[in-house]
Parts: sequence; structure tokens; C-alpha cells
Amino acid sequence: MKFTPKDIADVILIEPDVHRDARGFFLETWHQRKYAEGGVSGPFVQDNHSRSGRGTLRGLHAQLHRPQGKLVRAVDGEVFDVAVDIRRGSPTFGKWVGDHLSGENLRQLWIPPGFAHGFCVLSEAVHLEYKCTDFYDVADEIAIAWNDPEIGIEWPLDGPTLSAKDSAAPRLAEILDRLPPWRG
Repeated sequence: MKFTPKDIADVILIEPDVHRDARGFFLETWHQRKYAEGGVSGPFVQDNHSRSGRGTLRGLHAQLHRPQGKLVRAVDGEVFDVAVDIRRGSPTFGKWVGDHLSGENLRQLWIPPGFAHGFCVLSEAVHLEYKCTDFYDVADEIAIAWNDPEIGIEWPLDGPTLSAKDSAAPRLAEILDRLPPWRG
């Protein structure tokens, strides 16, 4: 199992050991001791599964007072998955990292609490699963504009399909005073 810190060191790309043979494959998608040694400790309290079609972009989403760490993986299909540091005062505040996750490469991305998360679908459809370190709270959720020029995410698609909430999301600078401070 390989744990690789991204350019923002708190975000980790995980490449699990995959055991393949003529029947298919087997891998561990979570093993508390191994993942803790790699920098992903949980505890996890909620699992989510979403299905989205080609061109869908979901995000950027976060929770303010009950931030969620997320361990994300594509079960089937492919996404470009993104984490944005929204920890006010952090040395990497407003920076982003991303990676391709797919049912073929079986990679996972660890997005720690204090980051906004988003993804765009590159395949015909995708089934995305992610474990969360805190419960979802609609009253605590915020959205940030997917195309905020100050963040500058290089999404690998044009003209994404968005929800009404994501279409109307404010830029990061517009919600700066609402963000909790970094406690580094």
C-alpha cells in the first residue's frame, strides 16, 4: 500500500495493494491500522455513495463547524477529484490539489477536515463512495464557486452540469469571514 502526500501535504493519495487474478481482484478499501500508519486515522462515522453522469461537477462543498474528513474512491467510472484548503490562515489557504480516481486505477484520496471537496465526472457515469469523519449537517454546509479564479482549479472539462446551489455558490473571498481559523 502506498501513501503519497500531495502538494498540500495533508491531502494524501492512496494506492492500495490490489490482488488480481483471472477471477478479478481484491483490495482493502479501509484498514484502520495500515491507514493510520499512512496518515489517515479517522474515525469514520458515515459512508456515502453517489452516482453522477458525464460532465457533472459537484462542489466545492465543506462544513464550517463540523468539518468532515473524506476518504474518496471511484467504484466504477472516473472522476477528477479536488481538495481546496479553506483553513483561514493556513500556509496553503486557497490552494488546490486534484487527482484522477477511477474504478480501474482503484486509487483513493484522503481529504482532511478543513478542505472543500469537489469532483467532475469524466466517464459516462461514476459511482463514488466516501467515508466521512463527521456527520453531514445541511445547516453547516457551505459551497464555494467551482470556477473561482482566485483558486484557479484546472478542471478537465468545459461547460459542466451543475446543481442550482453550485451554480450560485460564492467565491472563497466572499465567505472568508465565516471560515474558522487554522489551528496549525
